[in-house]
Parts: sequence; structure tokens; C-alpha cells
Amino acid sequence: MSKGIVTRLRLSSLRLRLVVVFALVALTAAVAASGIAYWLNREAVLTRTQDGALNDFRQEMQNRAAALPLRPTQDDLRRTAEQMATGSANYQVLLLGERDAGKPIVGASNPDDFTLADVPRALREAVDTERPVTEANPYRYHLFWQRTERNGTPYLVGGTRIDGGGPAGYMFKSLAAEKADLNSLAWSLGIATALAVAGSVLLAQVAATTVLRPVHRLGEAARQLGEGKLDTRLRVTGADELSDLTRTFNSAAESLQKKVADMSAREESSRRFVADMSHELRTPLTALTAVTEVLEDEQDSLDPMIAPAVALVVSETRRLNDLVENLMEVTRFDAGTARLVLDEVDIADQITACIDARAWLDAVDLDAERGIVAPLDPRRLDVILANLIGNALKHGGSPVRVSVRTDDAELVIAVRDHGPGIPEEVLPHVFDRFYKASASRPRSEGSGLGLSIAMENALIHGGSITAANSVGEDGAVDGAVFVLRLPLDASGITREVQTRSSQGEVEEA
Repeated sequence: MSKGIVTRLRLSSLRLRLVVVFALVALTAAVAASGIAYWLNREAVLTRTQDGALNDFRQEMQNRAAALPLRPTQDDLRRTAEQMATGSANYQVLLLGERDAGKPIVGASNPDDFTLADVPRALREAVDTERPVTEANPYRYHLFWQRTERNGTPYLVGGTRIDGGGPAGYMFKSLAAEKADLNSLAWSLGIATALAVAGSVLLAQVAATTVLRPVHRLGEAARQLGEGKLDTRLRVTGADELSDLTRTFNSAAESLQKKVADMSAREESSRRFVADMSHELRTPLTALTAVTEVLEDEQDSLDPMIAPAVALVVSETRRLNDLVENLMEVTRFDAGTARLVLDEVDIADQITACIDARAWLDAVDLDAERGIVAPLDPRRLDVILANLIGNALKHGGSPVRVSVRTDDAELVIAVRDHGPGIPEEVLPHVFDRFYKASASRPRSEGSGLGLSIAMENALIHGGSITAANSVGEDGAVDGAVFVLRLPLDASGITREVQTRSSQGEVEEA
């Protein structure tokens, strides 16, 4: 197999499994066929050889050994054995007779090649065993044979005895030629098996390429669809199952594109509506703010019956102004036009300035070493800190502790209060827009967007905010902890945000 094929096999587990299955099926079939063919040929070769030799030996025993006298001499046995061995069956002969009662003599066609010691004892006992003559068994003695091995060479040993007191005869035939033929056959079958496996692997490779190419195209199209290229379509050819799958994919992609386009249009319309509404509200809010500032300055001199109404108008106007500002900020994030303006910020000074500007110095305990400097957007960092600290003061109460530390390449700012903590069912939703912990109290002093905006400002820096409850030594909840994590170097994040914003920039109100 070429290097390219091996690489593709490593990269595609489905292709590899297909090739392996093809190879295993081919190997199993080839080995089974080769094994059966070898076994059948082996039995045929050995049976043909041994039947030919044994039949020839039986015939020679009947023609020559049976003609010997009842008490033959050793020369008689030797000459007869030599004559029997000269046949076309090519085996050695050993004749065993008795010169007198109890005095055996042996005649061999080749004493150097075949002696009585080469005859297995079990075979000699079977040959010498006399069986009763019956209708089913007309002979006292039978021809027996056995395959044996000497010095790594297989041999066929057979023996029988002449009825009526004649000599016993044994034949000894080499099966080396048959072994060589069977070895050659085994090598041929092995090579055929290897070629069959190799051919199956190549066939599997071709089949895998044919089957998996459309699957690969579908996977690539699905990846492009997941990356947002909703106009991705596949060319449909043929009428098989993969073609049906391709048509289904194209139909699903077209439906998805249409739905996403509709959703994007509705989202853009909603976003534009919020931006336009916020922009239009700014002008009357500016006038209202100016009026409420005058009313607030004159509040002490107003009629006591009117003063509460004036205070309510002032607070609600400020709340409405904050809501509009927050809505415009959220719109910028949704539109992808929010930008970072980085500056080298001393974290301790920035937090101190944030607390001082809102008159929180007496309610906040700051634990921050001077000299921790990071390139951040000061305005957005101030928004994050103001929301986190203000939320802690509002819901947790003072004292609020703000601690600053560095962790590898991150800046970690923790804001902890000592209030009742955050209910467990509320924790997953604290950063959701307009989320209210209690449905019975939908109205609060805040806009419901503060923590959401804080999270967006953290994300645009490449950071995050997490919320959790602090547990005291007695196991009881001892306030909530918000942890802000920002990278100490946000320059790479800034370039990415600015590039993304420049692709779809809209006018900020």
C-alpha cells in the first residue's frame, strides 16, 4: 500500500474499519478454502499412494510369499523379499518366517534401509493376531498399515501374514515425494491466500473511496454550515440512498437558511427599534433631567404636600435615564459595534476612583496592592466595578470587601458582601437580562441590566465573571462573591474585537 493510502486509513476510522472487515472476510474465506483444498488434496494423494502400495504388497504376498515352503530358509526369504521390492510401488520388504518351531528367521530386501526395528510394535501385534473365521470374516489374518516418521521423513508401514502358517510380511514405503508435493501445494495455497487478502484490501479501498467520498462531502458541507455558510449546497447525482441523503441535506440547509434569515431580520428590526427608541428618548430625557435637577434644588422650599411627588419624579427620571443608557449599551453589544479603548490602568487606583466617585469609601474595604498595571479599557472596567460593588451594597449590605490578585496571566478581582447570599435557583440566572429573583416583585430600583452589561464588558476583554455564595466556618452562607477574571494582556482580544466590529459597524447614538 502507498503512503497516501496509509495516511488516509489513519485519518478515517470508518475507512479503516471497512478495509479491516473486507480483509478479515477475505482472509477467513481464503484460509477456509485453502484449508479445505489442502486437506482434500492431502487425503487424496496419501490415499492414492498408500492404496496403490498396499494393494501391490497384498498381491505380491499372495503370488510370491505364499509360494514359499512352510519352513523356508533365510535365503528363500531374502530372495523373495528382493523380488517383491522390485515392483513399481517402490517399497522395501521384510519377510519373517520360522526355520524350526520357535526359531524365527528374517529376510529383508535391503537390511540397511529396513529392519524389524522399524516396524511399530502395535503393528506387529495386530498382524500376528489370529481372528476367528466367520461368514463376516473369511480370513484369519488381515492387512494392517500405519504412518510413521524416521529422521523427519514420513513412511508408510504395512504388514500381513499368510494363512496356514506362512511367513509374515512387512512393507516400508517412503512418502517423501508426497510430502514435497503437499508442501508445494501448501505454499501455492498460502500465496493465493495472501493475494486474495491483498486484492480484498485494494477492493475495500476502492469501495471505501466510492462510498465515503459522498459522506466526506456531506461532512465538509455540514462543517461549512456550522461555520455560518448557510448557502452551502451539494450537487445531487444518482438515485441511491446517498443521493436521497444529499437531497435531504440540501432541503434542511435551505430551510435553515430561510429561518435564520427571518430570525436575523426580526432581530435586526428589534435591535434597530431599541436603538431608535433609546435615541429618541434621549432628547426629552435631557430636558426632564434639567427640570428635575431644578426641582431637586428647590425641594426643601416646596409645599410638603408636593415634595414627595417631586422626589418620586426625580428618582424615576434618573432611573429612566439609567435604563435608556443601559439599553443603548446593550444595543451596541448586540450589534457587535462595542469597542475597547485600551490604556495602561493601575488597578488599585481605578478601583479607588470608582468607589470615591460614588461616595462608597466608608462602605467598601479595598485589598489591592499598588503597582498592578494592565492594558484595559478604563471606562468599561469602571462600569463592571460599579455594577458589582453597587449590587453588593444594595443586596448584601456593607461592609463589602474588594480584593485584587494576579493568577498566572489573569487579573482576579473578587467582590464579597456579608448578606444573605444568592438563592441556589437564582445563581444560574444572575447575569440574565431583566431577570427578577421574585416574580411577585418585578419592579426594583435597578434596570435589571447591570450585571448583564458587566458580563458583556468582561467578555469583550476576553474575561468572565462568576457568582457564588461564600460559606462560613459553621457551614452557613455568609454572603455572595462575584469574581471578575481579566487577561493581563488584552491586546490580542482588542484586535479581534475591532476587526469584527469594522465588518458591521453602525452609528452609535
